[in-house]
Amino acid sequence: MDERIDILNSSGEFIGKTALKSDAHKNGWFHSTIHVWFYNSDGKILLQQRGKDKEVHPLLWDVSVAGHVGAGEDIKMSAIREVEEEIGLKVLSESLTKIGVFKSVQKHREDLVDCEFHHTFLCELRATFEQLTKQESEVEDLKLIYLHQFIEEIWDISKFKNYVPHDSLYYDSVIEEIKKRLKYL
Repeated sequence: MDERIDILNSSGEFIGKTALKSDAHKNGWFHSTIHVWFYNSDGKILLQQRGKDKEVHPLLWDVSVAGHVGAGEDIKMSAIREVEEEIGLKVLSESLTKIGVFKSVQKHREDLVDCEFHHTFLCELRATFEQLTKQESEVEDLKLIYLHQFIEEIWDISKFKNYVPHDSLYYDSVIEEIKKRLKYL
């Protein structure tokens, strides 16, 4: 969906301009996104396989939920909205813990550049896997895997090709924050 989003400068500050998401990607304008990583008390994390028709990274495994922040939309409210849209789960604001904002620039081709600030949250998954409902247009599949398996796979070059290529600082930060919340690690 081509929604209106706020345009930011390279420091992440709103510049007073909105644009269509497609124009922001075409022109390499910075904008905000949300990422929500779900983990459970069994030491597993929820991964999303991106839809086969996605323009970038189709069928690669990624963060549990991700999406663009709409123009004028509150960051946390955007996260709540995206969680419900993509996996059919209603979460409360207080269940989301923000762990950071990560600047990301990925040039996919000349007319498609993602310049984003990923507002990244953790949330304990208290629903069963069977209670999740994937958004068919965005999500190909969902899976729960143990955190230690995820760590092994993103550091194994032959398996990392199955994942969206976020930078190592991003993955390290997410992993360390999840580890802090899991008693068994």
